[in-house]
Amino acid sequence: MKNIFEQLTNLLKKDDRLVSQDSALLKNQTQELARKNDPELIKILLSDKTIKQHFFFEVGKTLIFDKEKFIRFISNKKFLPDSYTAFKNKIGLTVGDEYVSENKEVVLAWPYKDCVLEGGMTKEDQKRNEIFYNETLAPDDINRLLDAKVFTNFKRIDKKGEHKLDGFKRDEKGTIKDNLIIKGNNLLALASLKKEFAGKVKLIYIDPPFNTGGASETFTYNNNFNHSTWLSFIKNRLEISKSLLRDDGFIAIAIDHVELFYLGCIADEIFGKENRIGLITIVHKPEGRQHSKFFSPSNEYMLVYARNKILAEFNQIVLSEEKKKEFTEKDTGGNFKWKNFIRGDVLKTDKDGGFYPIFVSKDLKNFSLLEKSGYSEVLPIDNVGNERAWIVLPAGFEDKLAKGEIKAELNKHKKIEIFYKIREQQVFTTHWVDKRYNFTAHGTNLLSKIIGEKSVSYPKSIYAVFDTLKIMTNNEDIVLDFFAGSGTTGHATLELNKEDGGRRSFILVEQLNEHIDVCIKRIKKVSEYGNADFVYMELAEWNEEWIEKIEKAKTDKELAKLWADMKDVAFLSYKVDPKSIDDNAKDFTDLSIADRKKFLIECLDKNQLYVNLSEIEDTEYGVSKEDRELNKNFYV
Repeated sequence: MKNIFEQLTNLLKKDDRLVSQDSALLKNQTQELARKNDPELIKILLSDKTIKQHFFFEVGKTLIFDKEKFIRFISNKKFLPDSYTAFKNKIGLTVGDEYVSENKEVVLAWPYKDCVLEGGMTKEDQKRNEIFYNETLAPDDINRLLDAKVFTNFKRIDKKGEHKLDGFKRDEKGTIKDNLIIKGNNLLALASLKKEFAGKVKLIYIDPPFNTGGASETFTYNNNFNHSTWLSFIKNRLEISKSLLRDDGFIAIAIDHVELFYLGCIADEIFGKENRIGLITIVHKPEGRQHSKFFSPSNEYMLVYARNKILAEFNQIVLSEEKKKEFTEKDTGGNFKWKNFIRGDVLKTDKDGGFYPIFVSKDLKNFSLLEKSGYSEVLPIDNVGNERAWIVLPAGFEDKLAKGEIKAELNKHKKIEIFYKIREQQVFTTHWVDKRYNFTAHGTNLLSKIIGEKSVSYPKSIYAVFDTLKIMTNNEDIVLDFFAGSGTTGHATLELNKEDGGRRSFILVEQLNEHIDVCIKRIKKVSEYGNADFVYMELAEWNEEWIEKIEKAKTDKELAKLWADMKDVAFLSYKVDPKSIDDNAKDFTDLSIADRKKFLIECLDKNQLYVNLSEIEDTEYGVSKEDRELNKNFYV
C-alpha cells in the first residue's frame, strides 16, 4: 500500500504540465495551478478517493478544494532526504535543515496531543513497564483522527453467556438504552459516540490517571506523563465529553493533589467556573499510604461540574445509614419523617411574612388560613414564648396542605403543634469519611471476591461511585465512564438499579486488554444476579493493529519483517518516504530496538489507527456485511 505522499506524487505525474523532462514533479508549477483553481488539476485530484478525502471538504452538498492545505502539503521537503540518522532525536517536517517546530518564524498554538494506549514508551515513561505511547500531533495530522469510526466484534452478553447481536434496544425517543462496553482508544471512542449520544448523558464519572508516578511493578494506567502531555491528554477528552452531557447533566472527576489545581483550571475553562458544583474530599485510606516522606495521603478528591448549574438538580436522598434510620414513616412518595412546622432558628422580625396564624379544627383534621368558627388559632411561638416564623410563607403552606403533608397534634402541655412531612434527604457535605469509601475493602477486595483474582491496582470503592450516581441520576438516565478500568461505574449502576428499580444504562470505554477482560468478567458476574445484559463492541483497528505488532516484536528480524509488511498494507504518514528509509537501512539498524519500534510507530498515519466510518464500504478494510448492518443500526 502506498502512503499518501507517494499516491499524490504518482497522481500529479499524470498531468504532463507538472512533470519535468527527467520525470521529476514540478512543485512550483503545481502550486501555481492550485492557486488558480485549475480545473484539470482539480479533476485529477478528485479522481483518487484518498486524495479527495485529504484535500476536499463538503459544505452542504458542495465540495470545496482546500487550496491552502494542498499547497502547504506539496511545499514540504521530502521526509529525511539526506540522512536517516536525524531520526535519532526527532521525526518531523523540515524547512531546509531545520525542523518546523524549531523554526523561529513559526508560532505553535496549543498542539493537539493524544496518548494512544498500547504504543511505545517515550522518555517520560521510561520508569513504566506497561505499553504507553504519547505523540504530539500537529493540526494537519488530525484531519480525520476524530472522525466517527467503524465498530466491530459485536456481541450481547448476559448471565447465559455471549450471543450474536441482532440490534440495539432503543427507547421511545430512539435513543440506545443498552449497557455498552466499548474497547478502543477513549478519545476516538468519545468522538464516535457523539452522533448517537450528544446531549443525552446525565452523568459522566471518570477516574483518569492521576499522574503520580506510581510503583513500576504496579499494573495500571500510565502515571508518569510529562505534565504538559497530561494536560493535553485530559483537555481533549473533557472537551468532547462536554458535548455528550445533557443540559442538566453532571461530570464528576476523581483526582489527587498532584494534578488537582491544573485539572481545575482546565475544567473551569471547558465547563465554566460558574458551573463548578464543588470539590469533594473522599477518605479512601484512613491509615494513609506507607513509606511517605512527608504527609501520607489518606484521601483523594472528586471535582464536580454541572453542564448548566441553573438547570441541574441533586436528588433528595440519604446516603448515611444512620441518617436513614430517622425516616421511619412511608407513603406512596417514599420514606419521610414529621418535623415541626416552626422554623426554630428564625425570629418573627427576621423573616417577613413568615409569622401568620393557622387555624385548626377541634378534631385537628382540618386547617385554614382564614379565621373560622370553632377553629383554634396557632402561631409560630415556641415553648418558651419566642415569636418565630413558619418554615414557608402562606402560599407554601397551602401547597403542602394540598399534598397531604401537614398534620396537627397536641403536645404534653395540651398545646396544638403543627408538623410537616420532610422527605428522606440529607445535606451533602464536601467531606466523605464513611468507612464504605475505603478502596481496599470495597474496591480491591470486592473485585477479587467477584472475579476470583487480583488484577487491577487500586480500583475505586464501589460506594464512592454508587453515592455519586444516587445523588445525580434518576430512573432512565445514561451514565458514561471513558476510563472504565475494572468496571466499577457499570457495577455501581447495576447495583443502584437493583436498589431503586431504576433502568439506568451505562457506557464504559476501555482500551487496555487486561482491564477490558476484568471489566467484562465483573459486569457479566454482577449481571447474573441483576438480570441485566450488555453489548460489547470494539473500534475496528487498522494501524492500531500494527502498533500492537510492533510493540510485541522482540528481534531485529521481526521488526524488519514488520516494516516490509507495513509498506504494503499499513497507512503510512505522508511525511514518510519508504524509499529513503530503505536507502538508509544501515542507520535504521544502528538504532536500539526500542528506538526502532518508536520510529516504526511514528511512520504510521494516526488518522488511520481505526477504520473510519466513511470507509466502511471499502472492501480493502474487509468490514463484514453483518458489521456494516450493525454500524448502520448504531449510527442511525
